[in-house]
Amino acid sequence: MPVAVVTDSTAYLPPELVRAHRLTVVPLTVVLNGAEGLEGIETFPADATRALGGRRVSASTSRPAPEQFAQVYRELLAGGADGVVSVHLSAELSGTVEAARLAATEIGDRIAVVDSRSTGMGLGFPVLAAAAAVDRGADLDGVRQAAIDAIARTTIFFYVDTLEFLRRGGRINAAEALFGTALSVKPIMHMPDGAIVVKDKVRTASRGVARLVDLAVEAAGDAEVDLAVHHLAAPQRAEQLVTALTERLGDRLHDTYVTEAGAVVAAHAGPGLACVVVHRR
Repeated sequence: MPVAVVTDSTAYLPPELVRAHRLTVVPLTVVLNGAEGLEGIETFPADATRALGGRRVSASTSRPAPEQFAQVYRELLAGGADGVVSVHLSAELSGTVEAARLAATEIGDRIAVVDSRSTGMGLGFPVLAAAAAVDRGADLDGVRQAAIDAIARTTIFFYVDTLEFLRRGGRINAAEALFGTALSVKPIMHMPDGAIVVKDKVRTASRGVARLVDLAVEAAGDAEVDLAVHHLAAPQRAEQLVTALTERLGDRLHDTYVTEAGAVVAAHAGPGLACVVVHRR
């Protein structure tokens, strides 16, 4: 049996891709106003949107336990996998990679863990690259390297209506959040080295969408690209992004994926999120 590929629930891969590439997805846990659930299994984007729209909001997330990863790895190896490449969201945002590495240490060198330095399809595209390497017959090192190479070719930008949710979750510092609120600006973020950083600031949501398009086209350069668009309770923004980017990128645009961000990202970004991920082929 070839190498197995594992990821976590924050990749927000379309379900048909998870099935087609025989991926294993380990869920993170979300706690919304005291109600705990596994992302994508017990807690969904609509749950986060409802909770975050309330007057009093308590939202937090937690990584899978190392034993959860260890159990998944053991089952895959027992099922005949030659090895496991496990690709996860940025260590700057979550302890998920650390948990996976602890499990890998327990099991042995047939497990390779990769930090995507991103989330959403910033994680998903490296996972798909790993799966494509499996289909080509690559060994453990080859599959791992395919994921790493894809990370270098993948860029993420996202717009949020407010920095408050990111501040509450500790994903940005209080000074950045206060600066954005005081000026009534709409921030555009990126993740140049795995951490969330303010890239630009705009005055309106419509300008935010337009700026995301410009940044995505700039990131694409002259390359042929795949594209992913995520949103949270903002399908019209996602549609505007796809339409504009399809027009701007033309024949250089290959695959396009549109999904709603899950409850983990929702808990930290808030409703209104719009995100573009560019993967250079």
